[in-house]
Amino acid sequence: MRTCGAFKVFAVALAITCLGKSFASAQLFGHPRMKPAEELLHKQDPPKTTPRVLAEMTQDNSHVIISIPHQRVYLMVGNEIGLDSPISSGKAGHETPTGKFAVLEKDPNHRSTLYGAFCDKNNRIVRAGVSLHIDSAPSGTHFIGAPMLWFCRFHDAVGMHVGILPGYAASHGCVRLPPEIAPLIYNKVKVGTVVEVQP
Repeated sequence: MRTCGAFKVFAVALAITCLGKSFASAQLFGHPRMKPAEELLHKQDPPKTTPRVLAEMTQDNSHVIISIPHQRVYLMVGNEIGLDSPISSGKAGHETPTGKFAVLEKDPNHRSTLYGAFCDKNNRIVRAGVSLHIDSAPSGTHFIGAPMLWFCRFHDAVGMHVGILPGYAASHGCVRLPPEIAPLIYNKVKVGTVVEVQP
């Protein structure tokens, strides 16, 4: 009996020692601890402007460059940058298309035709964060699209508009802009302005 009890104590001690070593090796060799949210949210550099270039900029001489790897948008005249701002482009599975495009439509109060919320007859939200691709409206509700203020469409349903910038690509394909930057870009471009999205 004593041998059996001593064996159990030894087995428990061995298990604790092994688990401790496994945890330590996981910490040191490629399996770091889970990071808290505040460490994952990347603080992007704030928008920067060049007043002289912005003063010379018109809807006729401006163009836009969007850098996916840098998560930045540049509003330019020739090779000079008038505005350099953070963005949030399309996440994995909903990537922002790359290539050369042109502004196809401008709408300062646009709403999404695909993403939004199901609301009751008094427009109170019943279910938020829905996609008409996959979600069905509960009985007695109707769809209201998510606001996409200062929308400048440049490819299919993809465009630039006000949105949340978490510090990484997080949208369903559009290019999200800070609320103070979107109207500035909106007013400096026109239908036909070149928009280049760089991969």
